[in-house]
Amino acid sequence: MDKKNYLPRIIDKAVENHLSAFGAVCIEGAKWCGKTWTASNHSKSKVYLGDPSGNFQNKSLAKLDPKLVLDGDTPRLIDEWQEVPEIWDAVRFEVDQRGKKGQFILTGSATPAQKGILHSGAGRISTLRMRPMSLYESKDSTGQISLED
Repeated sequence: MDKKNYLPRIIDKAVENHLSAFGAVCIEGAKWCGKTWTASNHSKSKVYLGDPSGNFQNKSLAKLDPKLVLDGDTPRLIDEWQEVPEIWDAVRFEVDQRGKKGQFILTGSATPAQKGILHSGAGRISTLRMRPMSLYESKDSTGQISLED
């Protein structure tokens, strides 16, 4: 993903605002709506749990010890976090330990298989709902008529 090809999204400002207010941001939405691409644009390091390289090495490491995928420059993107639901609590705990804002961006389109009860993440992890690209965002509209008006 080459950042120079990134088309600004309406959600970008909200992502920045939430990163400055919370330790982590979780971006949820339908498949192919641009969650990973948008989060990648806001992150300084990334781990893709769905990457098949090395027989899904990243996912295997996360299952072994979720903390192993949290290390990296921040904000750190953890894509498809729901593949290893324990990551949620690991992120919550790490946010508490570090005491800093803007540490992680979690992305995923599926609801995690709940084996146990996940902490809500209240006050630590903010959730944003991402919608598919609008005509204005894709440059197929001038934006003269807006739902915001």
